[in-house]
Amino acid sequence: MFIKLTRAGGHTYAQLVESFRDEHGKPRQRTVATLGRVDENGGQVDALLNGLLRSKGRPAATGSTPQLRFESALALGDVWALHELWHELGFDRLAAVFRRARFTTPVELALRVMVFNRLCDPDSKSGVLRWLQTVSMAGVDPAALTHQQLLRSMDALMDHQSAVDDCIAGLLRPLIDDELSVVFYDLTTIRAEGLSQQDADVRHFGMSKEGVIARQFMLGVVQTADGMPIYHEVFNGNTAEAPTLEPTLKKVLARYPHIKRLVVVADRGLLSLDNLEALSKLPLAGRPQALEFILAVPGRRYGEFAQLLAPLNERCAGTTEQVVQEVQWQGHRLVVAHDPLQGLEQTAQRQARIDALLQRAAQLAGKLDAQDEGKVQRGRKLSDSGAKARFFHEVSDAHLARIIKVDLKSDLFTYGIHKAALARAQLMDGKLMLVTNVQDMKAADVVRRYKCLADIERGFRVLKSEIEIAPVYHRLPERIKAHASICFMALILYRVMRQRLKCAGSDLSPEAALADLRRIQRHSVSIDHGAHIQGVSNIHQRQTDILAALSIKKPAHDAQMTLL
Repeated sequence: MFIKLTRAGGHTYAQLVESFRDEHGKPRQRTVATLGRVDENGGQVDALLNGLLRSKGRPAATGSTPQLRFESALALGDVWALHELWHELGFDRLAAVFRRARFTTPVELALRVMVFNRLCDPDSKSGVLRWLQTVSMAGVDPAALTHQQLLRSMDALMDHQSAVDDCIAGLLRPLIDDELSVVFYDLTTIRAEGLSQQDADVRHFGMSKEGVIARQFMLGVVQTADGMPIYHEVFNGNTAEAPTLEPTLKKVLARYPHIKRLVVVADRGLLSLDNLEALSKLPLAGRPQALEFILAVPGRRYGEFAQLLAPLNERCAGTTEQVVQEVQWQGHRLVVAHDPLQGLEQTAQRQARIDALLQRAAQLAGKLDAQDEGKVQRGRKLSDSGAKARFFHEVSDAHLARIIKVDLKSDLFTYGIHKAALARAQLMDGKLMLVTNVQDMKAADVVRRYKCLADIERGFRVLKSEIEIAPVYHRLPERIKAHASICFMALILYRVMRQRLKCAGSDLSPEAALADLRRIQRHSVSIDHGAHIQGVSNIHQRQTDILAALSIKKPAHDAQMTLL
């Protein structure tokens, strides 16, 4: 049955109509009852509606405008997209890890909330709960989640770190080529706050990547050539880079035993002769083939190769194109790439710094000479020892102490240019030197592979900017490691989004995509103090395109409302 409206005599009438089939099977309609005029207040239609409402225990209609009550709108689109990715990638398997441990706290749910917060609106653990009040996340009751539960979930994460790592490795294995995998390894410093001391503290004072002394810890990340992070580890803040390479790679090989061949690419700070020998002996998943590597030579060691590079320098004379060649060094291939234009730029920049320092030295010497001649000058009197200390500090800050020599033993302010050191520095301008044991890769391909290392550095920038891993306010070492693990999971989701957007031809970044999706909201309204009706705001074409690029279905409408 249905209600049919008809017009007659300038009035609208309501009829109760039913559909049926006649003896020939054809569909027909017949009027069961005439309900009266719709446009007549207090008529038969109103009496019928009020009777039906009373039978359902609801207040009768008054004929006036319905009373509407709107609740605060909650952001839906961004957490919806992340929720779908979370389940699609298999992160929900973490629930089984903690279910076996019989935790009363919903650990997987709490971790999911903290991971999503790093991508949507990074905040402290207390701030996570405030943010949760503003979003509509599937299966999450904001009132049922407490700050202590978040912290206990972080403790549970560390208590079962091995099982969690195995679970994450399992869902990442299909993304790694088992025939030949090229991975990139690098470390960065993460600033930590607080002055308290803890047992086995990972926070130590050291030189940060920003060039300042700060309390920090080290974070190492292994990433595939496609930009997918597959492993991370937290080290003490005063840890040297080189010793971290070998143990990290051993863990990666153990976690991904299906890899038949692995080539690791790492930056300058990770090269040492001890490293090369140890890496060459690392077995690969029980196979006779050892691990292969491409490592950059630190700039401080370039002077050791001046004689080896003499033939290359002759080839580079007068050319404007990049020149790549290789020689043998310590039983390995030494690949050298020279960019003439970059070399000229580096030489010019260094010379500008040298000229500025020499001008500064001339000013100091002139002031000392004027004092010796008895001329009255403004300011404090300058001594030779003071001039030496001041100028040496400026030279050191400019990283030119090997070229501009200040004689600290002399009684007088004395300085000069080390011409051999300057010539050697100019000789190395524009050059990139790589050591590798990969035999079936052309020298130009070795250079190209190394330059892809810049992508992992972008991953660190994402961790520090969009995900806001630092500063870290946790003081307990296990909590710091748990925080790093949560940020690592967020980075995986970020990279998956980035890859899908790129493959779809979108120029949006993941953070921009989430910002657009955040405008999709869940609304709640009640009519005449009745039950709440929920619905999703209109999804515009731009948001539809983003969801399609991410291979994520649209959130469904819970109810459709038409207000008369």
